[in-house]
Amino acid sequence: MMRALALFLLTAAIACAQFKSTAALVIAPTTVTDSKGKYIDALDPADLVLYDNGVRQPIQVDESYNPISLVVAVQTSANSAAILDKLGTSGILFADLLAGDRGETALVTFSDEVRTLRDFTASSDILAAGLGSLHVQGTGAVALEAVMRSLAMLAKRKSGRRRILLVIAEKRDRSSKVKFPVVLREAQRQNVLIYWLSYSPFLEQSAAQTPAEAGPQNLLNVFTEMDQQGKPDNSVELTRATGGRALRFLKKEALEEAIQAISGEVHGQYIVSFTPPAGKAGEYRVIRIEVRGHPEWTARTRAGYWAMP
Repeated sequence: MMRALALFLLTAAIACAQFKSTAALVIAPTTVTDSKGKYIDALDPADLVLYDNGVRQPIQVDESYNPISLVVAVQTSANSAAILDKLGTSGILFADLLAGDRGETALVTFSDEVRTLRDFTASSDILAAGLGSLHVQGTGAVALEAVMRSLAMLAKRKSGRRRILLVIAEKRDRSSKVKFPVVLREAQRQNVLIYWLSYSPFLEQSAAQTPAEAGPQNLLNVFTEMDQQGKPDNSVELTRATGGRALRFLKKEALEEAIQAISGEVHGQYIVSFTPPAGKAGEYRVIRIEVRGHPEWTARTRAGYWAMP
């Protein structure tokens, strides 16, 4: 059963994440799962053991609640047409389940350019109306520009709110002019948690068409997708660097299940904090967390932090 209270979430990172601590305390949101991937709740603070550069540190576990500011960025290029209908009834999932109590959600679309379709709202009806109006706009996929627009919107929200970006798009960029390192640094600077729901335009159209309907456009999508295989996978790189997850879907049911899975993770974390030991300013320090007495359980948290002066 999921924890009764949503927990305060600052961004987590895995593997290659690089964050700077912006306060005296280092915050390490932690997701605990068993060997089957089920969330483990109701742990006591004493059950979690944190190591900073291999040295155990005293910790506290915060159960305060801070509301969420969520941006949903949707690709609306011609080869994404098959997924747009799937999103029409998802407003309540984004607003009420993922953003949650006192949360707010904005909707951004992108293809050849980026558009703000709905500014931040707490109304699932307003968000649903925006999702229901989605339609094809162009042939490009300026995904990184859409991420930058979303980050700029999140930067203007009140301090103390959790900032989350959910991108629903191809996993590789096709049209962006902005450079990936610029986007990554900005996401890290703001402590924005990025999730990415990706799909294959070729498979989406194949699933939606009968054999008689498959034609030149479907064949074009095959070549387009093959051409993208050598490019960086934005869905993996950005989610790893910010502590989110990259998930894939094909059918509407899988899309809804993925949104629910992300919601479960966002609202089911232990917020661990500790006072960092004295160290050299600018030094990168690695942290890890274990669950006492349960080596078979996985405690996923940010990889580390940069020591402040």
